[in-house]
Amino acid sequence: MFSYIKQSYLLAAGWIQDMVADVEGFDDKTKKKLMFYTRQFIDAMAPSNFALTNPEVVRATIESGGENLINGLKNMLGDLERGKGKLSIRMTDLDAFELGKNVATTPGKVIYQNEMIQLLQYDPSTPDVFKKPLLIFPPWINKFYIMDLRPKNSLIKWAVDQGFTVFLMSWINPDEKMADKAFDDYLKDGPLAALDAIEQATGEHEVNALGYCLGGTLLAVTNAYLAAKGDPRISSGTHLTTMLDFSQPGELEVFIEEEQISSLEKRMEQRGFLDGSEMATTFSMLRANDLIWSFFINNYLLGKDPFPFDLLYWNSDSTRMPARMHSFYLRNMYQHNRLKDPGGITLLDTPIDLTKVKVPTYFLSAIEDHISPWKSNYAGTLLFNGPVKFVLSGSGHIAGPINPPAANKYFFWTNPKQVADPDEWLKDAKQTEGSWWPDWCKWLSKNSGEKIPARVPGTGKLPVIEDAPGSYVKMRLVK
Repeated sequence: MFSYIKQSYLLAAGWIQDMVADVEGFDDKTKKKLMFYTRQFIDAMAPSNFALTNPEVVRATIESGGENLINGLKNMLGDLERGKGKLSIRMTDLDAFELGKNVATTPGKVIYQNEMIQLLQYDPSTPDVFKKPLLIFPPWINKFYIMDLRPKNSLIKWAVDQGFTVFLMSWINPDEKMADKAFDDYLKDGPLAALDAIEQATGEHEVNALGYCLGGTLLAVTNAYLAAKGDPRISSGTHLTTMLDFSQPGELEVFIEEEQISSLEKRMEQRGFLDGSEMATTFSMLRANDLIWSFFINNYLLGKDPFPFDLLYWNSDSTRMPARMHSFYLRNMYQHNRLKDPGGITLLDTPIDLTKVKVPTYFLSAIEDHISPWKSNYAGTLLFNGPVKFVLSGSGHIAGPINPPAANKYFFWTNPKQVADPDEWLKDAKQTEGSWWPDWCKWLSKNSGEKIPARVPGTGKLPVIEDAPGSYVKMRLVK
């Protein structure tokens, strides 16, 4: 009987999707939206999401005398209370992790802070280090410690162990008092302030830089700003899963039409920020079976507690977006794609022109990335006028970049030719097994100068404020 229910569902789901795919009379954008929401409906109606048509739930109910459903109701009520009336499904045990104890554990110090960032300098683990420091631009759309979950998969610790002096900007989790913070403020009080602080701490006027996702977008903007000012203080840029040309934003395109942005702006006006739960729900909908329905079944129908998992703890640690900044970002980049145009946007009274960026660039994308599609990333590399190395990793938005060599997983493609068509680039690319990290290290080392004695945080002109990971990253919205 359960097999019949399953097969009937799969047949009906396939028929509905085929019918929607073949519908005529819609433009591509409308059709994509129709297919996206059709998939949401189909995923929600899966028989596994209902107690009577999920054989595992039926078995658990009989064996426990219904205790699983009672525990599931308790879990649901707890999630409603934690979400203040909104269903905030727990993906992991939120009490199993503590920042600085079992996640974000790479030793370091906070040596500078303003109202937007804390600047972390990590303790050296080698007697000598490269002369030129490395500054990391994390996204402020989520927390930086995706790059420092555990020692064995920490990109930050690995970079320190390769002999780089690593600095990182840890962004504040904004509230209603920061409603008027603009993209200009993220540039001025983020990287520009960090560069001045690093010079005080180390005496170095120039750094190498790495930006992840939205942090990579800010890195490109920063390089364009510095080029316009005639002071290129970032001598090389590494961009991880970064969009600069937003003409192909993937499935996120369904959320950036005028009606939805206007509605979002009205809600942000009332609160002063975009609530972190809204952003989290948007990303979860892109992978609803993995990030919504699997936990619905486990927590509510089977009545089990979610398993402790550091990645899902990070995923649950959401951040807010200031209203003014987020509206600018959505409209100028996602909706109107102005960043790719010379002078398309102006920040700190300076037209931003990515064609003026001439520093060496390492661009890492992931072939299965559904948040920042690799072909869109590739289009962004064509905007720069300096030497660009584009590398395509296996897996997706997280597992592609966060792939330590010791794991011996996945692979990456390289191709020294820079052609206009990404498919043509991939056709002639060379595949290498394992992590892209050693390839990047070899590239970055060439841009990092000679070796000097290791720098200890606090020994420069900036005193230690507190231990890493700092207090800004510990501001949680949901307990």
